[in-house]
Amino acid sequence: MSEDRNDVASGPVGIDDEALDWVIQMAEPQADWDAYLAWLEADPTRAERYDRAASALQDAAIAVARLPVSPPATAAHPDTADAGGDPTGWTRRRWLGGAVAAALVGAIGLGVWTGRSDPYIVATAAGEQRTVDLGDGSSIVLAGASEVRLDHKAPRVAAVERGEALFRVRHDPGRPFDVRVGDLALTDLGTVFDVQRLGRRTRVSVAEGAVMVDPDGAALRLDPGQAVIADGAVLERQSIDAVDVGGWRDGRLAYDDATLAEVAEDLSRQLAMRIATAPSVAGRKFRGTLEIGSLRNDPTLLGELLGVSVRRTGGGWMLEPRR
Repeated sequence: MSEDRNDVASGPVGIDDEALDWVIQMAEPQADWDAYLAWLEADPTRAERYDRAASALQDAAIAVARLPVSPPATAAHPDTADAGGDPTGWTRRRWLGGAVAAALVGAIGLGVWTGRSDPYIVATAAGEQRTVDLGDGSSIVLAGASEVRLDHKAPRVAAVERGEALFRVRHDPGRPFDVRVGDLALTDLGTVFDVQRLGRRTRVSVAEGAVMVDPDGAALRLDPGQAVIADGAVLERQSIDAVDVGGWRDGRLAYDDATLAEVAEDLSRQLAMRIATAPSVAGRKFRGTLEIGSLRNDPTLLGELLGVSVRRTGGGWMLEPRR
């Protein structure tokens, strides 16, 4: 696949081939997130193209699930070529048919969707923010380089695949709002709360209302001014300043004993530039607030703020020990 291709090809089902390539790649267990983010950041239209391709693929999965799967004619006659010169008669453009489509759907892990499910993905490029209106008075704001999985037919269910999202949920006692972050389940009780996923670690912070963490297990309730760090099966409750929850929307990043590696990953998403840490400083802890605007203009300010040396690299900035 070429990342330099600027044209947007579209076939009879309106699928953007380049974006479809990325949808398929990012469903793989060993997906290359760095390459994906670089692709998104290179063109502000690509996040929307990715969303359209993911939605089209999911629609195709539904259509395939409703059709009987039978071997394509060219499988029985491998020497037959189609009019376009493809010796198999099955080009990338025709993946919607029969067993080929069914195999693709299974390979990328979408499963067999039924008419009761209509999932879709919303993603942002680094440095971008995006608001999703869920139609019932609830909404989700995505930070940069973030992704959530939603369902048109289940608007009170969401999964945070990566990055960070601020949820504003209208309370409905008969229809709880459920969020999945990896293996961690959350049930909202009418709330404003933030979910951040960094590697294996998940942080949930509550500004208003309450969130039940792991409702079928630990059943840990978070009230305003409380947060939890989930690292595998370990849940660590913390006290926070509720006004800092979702502060990234206004350019403020608040940290309480976060490692510099976590801060660097967060800054990379928010600033749309790569910030990395040398191994010798990656585990250092930081507590304080960073202003995105000033750092975007001058990343070297991180030196004084974090107590490190900041060095320009070919792909961004490196945080290193002071000499």
